[in-house]
Amino acid sequence: MYARSTTILGKPAAIDAGIAYVRNDVMPVLTGMDGCAGLSLVVDRLRGRIIVTSSWETMEAMGASIATAAPMRTRGGEIFGGEPVVDKWEIVMMHREHATPGAACCRISWGEAASVDATVERFKRDVMPLVERADGFCSASMFVNRLSRRLCGTVTFDSRATMEATRELGDERRHSITEMTGMYFTDVGEFDVALAHLRVPELV
Repeated sequence: MYARSTTILGKPAAIDAGIAYVRNDVMPVLTGMDGCAGLSLVVDRLRGRIIVTSSWETMEAMGASIATAAPMRTRGGEIFGGEPVVDKWEIVMMHREHATPGAACCRISWGEAASVDATVERFKRDVMPLVERADGFCSASMFVNRLSRRLCGTVTFDSRATMEATRELGDERRHSITEMTGMYFTDVGEFDVALAHLRVPELV
């Protein structure tokens, strides 16, 4: 499974209009294309940061959608008031404890590692069992770009309160991951889950 994410740092006041555009215009078009497995949207209302992610069964299907997605991405940038930045990923892990509730929030961590595969395996073996025990845990995923050696990990919680309760623990675990694998983190963000229709199968 593969994913393409579009990140826009735009205007906080434009978040609701942007959500409506993605839900009503973008999602029906992309999810109707061959090989598309679904779409998600997370938003940081305070900073005006949004991330739209589409999932694809094959790299070829994702590539075939570029011409259709490009003008919608441009329009999304106009609505949100920011420049879209695109990343392509391989989905190497997806685990759901239960369905995503309407009030869900997520913490996304981005980093780089000398060995992507070793870092992913260490995360699955040593970190995921701890993550799953957190109150309010909903799901977790890991995306990688092997060419750039970048990783993107997302942990979703039932509510903002349960996410914020794990903030200090999350900092400790990122420090532990760095010590264990040599991976270093480049960014961490907390978001409201506005659309949760990625529909990636269980990958553990």
